[in-house]
Amino acid sequence: MTTAKTTASEADGITLTRVLDASRERVFRAWTTPAQFAAWYGGDAPAPVDRVTMDVRPGGKWSLVLVVPGHGEMPFHGVYREVAPPERLVLTLKDAGAPDDIEGEKVTVTLADLGGRTEMVFHQGGGNLSADEYQNAAAGWGAFFDTLARVLAEG
Repeated sequence: MTTAKTTASEADGITLTRVLDASRERVFRAWTTPAQFAAWYGGDAPAPVDRVTMDVRPGGKWSLVLVVPGHGEMPFHGVYREVAPPERLVLTLKDAGAPDDIEGEKVTVTLADLGGRTEMVFHQGGGNLSADEYQNAAAGWGAFFDTLARVLAEG
């Protein structure tokens, strides 16, 4: 079982909180291992493992390409800013539509141990999106995290 809470504003970005039925080590690996990341990022849109790269260290780059039926490929990429296993991950996030002259959105994932379960607090901000775009991002991440919860439950 997972529980969820979401907040969003143009000034602050979005914050989603989930309690997941997995240890924080497992949740951290789901964020930092290409095969596991590909299994949940994008929700129902496939992310072929051969299109995921991760250099999980401060300054290291990551990239992923989703294949969205009827829409083609959607590339995402960024740079890891902080990597503190298993409790914290900070990275940048850009999609193909983001201007070249910005770093992208900043994503912070904080994992708290709840004795076999994990509270995951996800924040995306940076002010690069409108209020409506942040609302859409919150809905998208919510679907991704539903998939993450399912993947973690499957073992």
